[in-house]
Amino acid sequence: MKIYETSVRKPVSVILIFVGAVVLGLFSLNRLSIDLYPEMEIPMLSVITTYVGASAEDIEQNITRRVEDNLNTVQDLKKISSQSRENMSVVTLEFEWGSNLDEASNDVRDAIGRIESYLPDAAEKPTIIKFSTSMMPIMMLTANAKESYAGLDKLLEEKVANPLNRIDGVGAVNISGAPVREVQVNVDPRKMEAYHLTVEHLGQIIAGENRNIPAGSMDIGSERIALRING
Repeated sequence: MKIYETSVRKPVSVILIFVGAVVLGLFSLNRLSIDLYPEMEIPMLSVITTYVGASAEDIEQNITRRVEDNLNTVQDLKKISSQSRENMSVVTLEFEWGSNLDEASNDVRDAIGRIESYLPDAAEKPTIIKFSTSMMPIMMLTANAKESYAGLDKLLEEKVANPLNRIDGVGAVNISGAPVREVQVNVDPRKMEAYHLTVEHLGQIIAGENRNIPAGSMDIGSERIALRING
């Protein structure tokens, strides 16, 4: 009853208190930070294995099936799916919500370690990727060039991507969709046959003639200059 009695006897003070609470609430609301895309750890892992030059059938038989068979024993595993395409195998593991992904990653790493010796020699070591909302882009920018579309990739790399990468808080900047300069070699099958050459042999020759390898260093006074060979 004391509170009600004070409110009736001092209405001005009560009104001022309420007005102050409203003003303070509006002031705090204006500066309240809102995370529209909160960081969340998705209970999924992917095992990616690269095997350059292999067809989708070879990837399926020699890599994907072996990886899947060994990953079926991982604890708290809810679902396992895979994709086999040229040069790459992707095995996705979905775990129960609340699972410890660090422990799951260790279990997956141990399971992969048991079959690494059975994978093809030319295949790269499987890579484990943990999904998180922080890995997903939160801003997408588009660009178009009417006059110099062929040089758009280099222009975006130098004038847009590099300055954005230097901004504090930016994790990574990726460019996709822009045309990339390439050199196409069209061969004459009759001349290739006349010189007893194959497309693979020609590719090896071109790769051997376009190499940039280190050649040691040379001391000049107090400076050491690194040497490279282009050929």
